[in-house]
Amino acid sequence: MLEAFQYGSKHMETVMSVDESEQDHTIRAGDQGTWMSGPRVLVAGASIAGPALAHWLRRRGAEVTVVERAPELRPGGQAVDARGVAKEVIERMGLDAAVRAACTDTAGAYTVDANGQVLETFRADDDGGDGFIADIEILRGDLSQVLYDDTRGGVEYLFGDRIAELTQDAHGVDVVFAGGDRRRFDLVIGADGLHSELRAMVFGPHERFLRHLGHVLAFYSVPNEFGLDRWLLEYQDQESGRSVLLRPIQDATRAMAMFYCASADFDVDHRDVVAQKRLLRARMAGLGWLAPDILAHLDDTPDFYLDQVAQVVMDRWSQGRVALLGDAAFSSSPMSGQGTGLALVGAYLLAGELAAAGWDPDTGFARYEARMRSFVEANQEIGRLNARSREVPGLDAEPGPDFAGEWFTELVGRAINGVELPDYAGVADSAAPAGAPTTSSANP
Repeated sequence: MLEAFQYGSKHMETVMSVDESEQDHTIRAGDQGTWMSGPRVLVAGASIAGPALAHWLRRRGAEVTVVERAPELRPGGQAVDARGVAKEVIERMGLDAAVRAACTDTAGAYTVDANGQVLETFRADDDGGDGFIADIEILRGDLSQVLYDDTRGGVEYLFGDRIAELTQDAHGVDVVFAGGDRRRFDLVIGADGLHSELRAMVFGPHERFLRHLGHVLAFYSVPNEFGLDRWLLEYQDQESGRSVLLRPIQDATRAMAMFYCASADFDVDHRDVVAQKRLLRARMAGLGWLAPDILAHLDDTPDFYLDQVAQVVMDRWSQGRVALLGDAAFSSSPMSGQGTGLALVGAYLLAGELAAAGWDPDTGFARYEARMRSFVEANQEIGRLNARSREVPGLDAEPGPDFAGEWFTELVGRAINGVELPDYAGVADSAAPAGAPTTSSANP
């Protein structure tokens, strides 16, 4: 991707109109003298989906505020991938070079037995870079940092705060923040993850939409005392179905560890780290290979994370002037390997369809859902199939999926490239990067 663009004198400048009572916001394309209306949009969540949406909303002419309950960006996290059409979105953002510079530079992956002997080999250049190890593989926190650095000059970020109350009418949304501030926005978008507070506030309780896939995933960084050098290592115990994985990261002195196990139920609070670590130790007791050495660093790691492997399934991703994006709307689970791709593509389409609809939420949200729905469903099916393939066979268990058929090849194709990215010709674009498709008549 290209160098991260900066909002400068040649890009759009937000100018408030005189009549604030009517919420009339105007945006001037600096060199062109072209004026257009621009809404105030609040985005909840500053991981990946939120800042990616902020990028596109700002370029389309919106005034954007991002609120994040964490006091700062969360570092580290699992490695996430961009494949197929998601790579095209990154290029259109002008961030290809910045993202690739922050990648893990993983050469490939080995699956090993309990003695460390290699069983299978996967290379990062397999399947044109869209295989098991994608050629764009980056820690979640590093991608979040790239997106934040790209947008912070033209987007307001509120860290250490969250939406406490929300009331919408036909013309806007009144928001009360936990910190006490009160504001009115034209649109509100929830990009606050699997356990979205905004989704629960507007659409209903989590249980209505979360689909637990019967597994638990944990990951955290550890000292690289294992001689890891550009190659990911994974060991899976065939009897229990448990697995442990080590992957390289940019800091060669450290590595990212991941544990995975079946779990029919999950009743640990996703914010109770002490209980989560206790659960992980209990579930991984007796696991071989390097598992004991990795678990020995559990209390020293700065970035521990554990949660159920789950999907979010909803009939609609919008209600009035509020919509959802990314895991908050359509989590496909880590088992799909496509959560980041869905977030990036969804951000592009959501901002584009809203702007193309003149910021009318009914039309814009409906078109966004229509474009994304089959793409999401293909990726969620991949996630469910991969979760099933890791189940330990029992006497009454159904046979695992057969991934050798043409049907699976076709499904993977739809999950990676099965969505159209319109150019949105004629829709305002304040900063189309050099070499990217021109999407605005004001920016030839």
